[in-house]
Amino acid sequence: MALPPIVTATIQSAVLAATSNLLAQGLTVYQNETPFIIDWVPVFQFVVYALVNVPPNFLWQDFLESAFPACHISPPPVAVAPAAASDDKAPRQEVKRSELVESKLNKTNTAIKMILDQTVGAAVNTFLFSLFIHSIQAAMARPLGAPLSNPERSAQYLFSRGAIDYSKVDWTDVVAHSRAEFYLILVAGWRLWPFVSLINFAFIKSIEGRNLVGSLAGVGWGVYMSLVAAR
Repeated sequence: MALPPIVTATIQSAVLAATSNLLAQGLTVYQNETPFIIDWVPVFQFVVYALVNVPPNFLWQDFLESAFPACHISPPPVAVAPAAASDDKAPRQEVKRSELVESKLNKTNTAIKMILDQTVGAAVNTFLFSLFIHSIQAAMARPLGAPLSNPERSAQYLFSRGAIDYSKVDWTDVVAHSRAEFYLILVAGWRLWPFVSLINFAFIKSIEGRNLVGSLAGVGWGVYMSLVAAR
């Protein structure tokens, strides 16, 4: 039994989120010339973010496509020409049924979707990402020298009691950090995501396909965001 598209998209994004964080950790140790020891805590944090973030974004893309369809149906010239000759039956006689209509890109709708996605969608996603990451980092804080604080014991830490404690979160500080980096992340995203949106809205028909393209592009973006989150 096939999984619902929204579930498939969420699983794909979670796997790619873990991949991007591991790549970011590998890049960091390469630059610092230190041994590569996987810290599973940030991997876990990014996977959880994907699981929480992808379903509403899937529905957002579905709404955009429903409200502003990427394509409209129109008769091709091969079907219009005979009709223009005042032969009502000619289109049906001279062309196949499948050729009576063709799908054309609706440029106005595509532009509207891109603008909405890169303003409303981008702003909401950017701020919520910062809120989520800073809050879960505070909730899973591991002070240096504390038990299970070393990366090599990160897997054990994830299964320890009290690994996530949101009572430790200073929400005023979380909001302040999120506001401070909001424009930095938003502007950085505009260097990538408008092009991804254009490809998606203009050439990819299904919401599942668009999410896959977005997730693949998100691997590189996820590496960047992982590095930002690790600061």
